[in-house]
Amino acid sequence: MRIILAPMEGLVDAPIRETLTKVGGIDRCVTEFIRVTHNLLPPRVFYKFAPELYNQSLTQVGTPVAIQLLGSDPEEMGRNGRRAVELGATQVDINFGCPAKTVNRHKGGCVLMREPELMHNITAAVRQALPAHVLVTAKMRLGYDDRSMGVACAQALEAAGAEEIVIHARSKVDGYKPPAYWEEIARAREAVKAKIIANGEIWTVADYWRCREVSGCEDVMIGRGLIARPDLARKIKASQQGVEIDDLAWPEAVVLVREYAEVLQGWLEDRYVTGRIKQWLNFLRQGFSEAEAIWPKARKIREVAPMLACLEQDIPASQIAVRAA
Repeated sequence: MRIILAPMEGLVDAPIRETLTKVGGIDRCVTEFIRVTHNLLPPRVFYKFAPELYNQSLTQVGTPVAIQLLGSDPEEMGRNGRRAVELGATQVDINFGCPAKTVNRHKGGCVLMREPELMHNITAAVRQALPAHVLVTAKMRLGYDDRSMGVACAQALEAAGAEEIVIHARSKVDGYKPPAYWEEIARAREAVKAKIIANGEIWTVADYWRCREVSGCEDVMIGRGLIARPDLARKIKASQQGVEIDDLAWPEAVVLVREYAEVLQGWLEDRYVTGRIKQWLNFLRQGFSEAEAIWPKARKIREVAPMLACLEQDIPASQIAVRAA
């Protein structure tokens, strides 16, 4: 009954993985995709996306982190998967789910679901290039043009050696519009023996249990829901034990954002740090009325210090000084 933090390009970077795994409840993370074209990437690229490689592919609290690759050349995907393992990767994930137009136009991500045979060849090349003990997994949607390809693509991935398959319960055309078609995940799950992990539209504990019931999957992957409510995985874990715990309070969420910003300042220029904070705050609006209230002002701020001051307005200093549990 695992909970996996989804790889969200441009947002779920190493600092936010560290922040969210410290809150608790997350069993695994996946990096933003590493784009593979026609060359063997240098180690610095892997370390940039996954500094956890320096720590046995674990976050500071010991949560495993998978390396995700995106590309359409089987040989190069295999070579780069092998390099990831040489650098310390314990799991290599393959991206067949990204709906971004730029990615799809360059034959990466979800557009590959139009070609199950190519998905098979890519996955088989990665599986064959890696030691048997390294987990090879894949993430996909239900299809590109519509939701008709879930079963065929899951079968192709299983036949190629993928041990686990995450299915986002929408097609590329569906984008991120509700609802999620969890029942279509169930069809794919019944057609293969590989472990299927459900993904899509899990915002609350109640959503989690409905997703499990409809999809039949024990494990789930959560992206936007965990960004909006950083304690969602922790609350789900408690519910698995029949326990209900208090929600994360807004001052605690602000502490998390401040910690995230402080780490980011060691990585990026301030203007980029502010942009990342805004991305997170935009999601927090869905989980906290306080975030919604300050958004009109915060979205116009371009520097880190004023942004953090805006977040902390009306919160006693004593609550900001204490790290969220």
